[in-house]
Amino acid sequence: MAALLRGSRLLLLKWDKHVDLVHVSTRSMASKTPVGFIGLGNMGSPMAKNLLRNGYPVIATDVFPESCKGLLDLGAQVVDSPAEVAEKADRIITMLPSSPNVIDVYTGPNGILKKVKKGTLLIDSSTIDPSVSKEMAVAAEKMGAVFMDAPVSGGVGAASMAKLTFMVGGVEEEYNAAQELLTCMGANVVYCGQVGSGQAAKICNNMLLAIGMIGTAETMNLGIRLGLDPKLLAKILNMSSGRCWSSDTYNPVPGVMEGVPSANNYQGGFGATLMAKDLGLAQNTATNTKTPIPLGSLAHQIYRVMCSRGYANKDFSSVFQFLREEE
Repeated sequence: MAALLRGSRLLLLKWDKHVDLVHVSTRSMASKTPVGFIGLGNMGSPMAKNLLRNGYPVIATDVFPESCKGLLDLGAQVVDSPAEVAEKADRIITMLPSSPNVIDVYTGPNGILKKVKKGTLLIDSSTIDPSVSKEMAVAAEKMGAVFMDAPVSGGVGAASMAKLTFMVGGVEEEYNAAQELLTCMGANVVYCGQVGSGQAAKICNNMLLAIGMIGTAETMNLGIRLGLDPKLLAKILNMSSGRCWSSDTYNPVPGVMEGVPSANNYQGGFGATLMAKDLGLAQNTATNTKTPIPLGSLAHQIYRVMCSRGYANKDFSSVFQFLREEE
């Protein structure tokens, strides 16, 4: 049995009862092979740029051509469709807003699977329904390709600094090949299990993130109304048992921290509409598994209301501003 593992993976040669391990190539050799990248939004663009910085030629496309300019200026090749990316690259990363976008990019008239080459590694870093990841894996397998889900945590700042966390689901034998590329874009790459398990981990993480952000916003708002200075309150929280990521790294109150969306009128970052979408995924999976998520459900409703009141394109930490206006 012989299986050639891509990039810096190993060639396993099995003769009778013993296995010889032979290094096929180093990252520098693998970097000569182009990587396709589809979806150049707030997250996808810095991720693709980090691949370029690590020496990987990138072949990219996006439904909005203007999104490709920054990557084009850095030397990437820009093409017109996902199918054209698949013609030119045998390792492709997708970073898309939702399940319907993923289905279209992979299986649509100009989708990846129309032109995919046998043996191609497909890595989807979108946050979507785990069942859709499983459907795409089956469709890819029929074409001789390998699909893995690898959603991310960390936001735009972490994407820019290559400090994302990737949660990977798929065939374990393919994990090393995915890891080679993902470590160029993230600080942590975690194998979670079969296809869809990366999405499951991401959905759980984002549900907790939403609950934590709402709790932080409520707490800061209450403290301010009680006469506390917000910077002092944040300092106390962050040295006490209430400390969390939303309080010490991504504080939702303007003027408390620099370099976060709350310091920039809640521009950039992770949009409230995307958080509402992820919470909807959590709600659907909870319903399907008969899992009680009272706080997750409430968080979902809060973000849905926010989106209907003009906060859809603001960062999800704008829940603080939403609560202030509710008064």
